[in-house]
Order: sequence, then C-alpha cells, then structure tokens
Amino acid sequence: MTTNTASARYVGLGKDGKGSITTRSGVLSDQPYGFGTRFEGQPGTNPEELIAAAHAACFTMATSFALARAGHAEGTLDTQCTVTLDKDGDGFSVTKSALTLTASIPGITPEDFASIADEAKADCPISKLLNCEITLEKSLGD
Repeated sequence: MTTNTASARYVGLGKDGKGSITTRSGVLSDQPYGFGTRFEGQPGTNPEELIAAAHAACFTMATSFALARAGHAEGTLDTQCTVTLDKDGDGFSVTKSALTLTASIPGITPEDFASIADEAKADCPISKLLNCEITLEKSLGD
C-alpha cells in the first residue's frame, strides 16, 4: 500500500562515533544522533525519540479515524508518548511505550471514549509493530 524510507550513517565507532539520520520526505536531513544524543541529553535525536514520535502520531491518527467512524465530527486529540529503553544483558531493549491521550470530543460519553481509544491503541500499526508493553492513559476534557 505505502512504503517510506529513511537512512542512517555512522562515522566512527562506539561512543566516539557520530551519526546522522535522513528521511525521504526531507523532514529530517542529516539530523545528528549518537551516544551523546541517546544517553547524555546532547542536541540531536535518537531512535527512541523517533519511535515515540511515530507511535504518538500513528495512535492519534488511528483514534481520530475511529472517532469519525463512530459518528463524531469534531474534536481535539493530544497524545504524548514516552518510550523506555532499559538495559538488557549486554545490550538494551525498548520495554515500554506509554501513551497519554488528552481529548476534547463534544457529545461523547467517557465510556465510549475509553472504548474507542483502547481499540485504536490495539489497531494502530505502530502498536502492532512494537514488541513491548504499551500503556494508555486517557482523559476527556470539556
């Protein structure tokens, strides 16, 4: 149906290496990443941040479409995603992706909102891709 591409380059090895990430769309173009951006808070990005952005965007869109299918015509969805990288033996594993959804959907009941959000979490393609615990906190505003 659709394919997307990105590339990564790493010059040097280990902690001293420096990487860059580029996406086909150009939204990321030679964006720096490396040990410092991943573990030391230096400017640039890292794989877990990109996964968090992808999961938040995918889940939010899935929720939007599910709400529209349920007959809702307007609203606002804000999702934060926190991806956890834990030590795993000699390496690391992504162990959790925590979604927090805050929404304003006129006329929806809290029960319907919760059901639709839970369904969207399960059906989101990025949720299906991840092999870790995925949690969802949701709140419905006015």
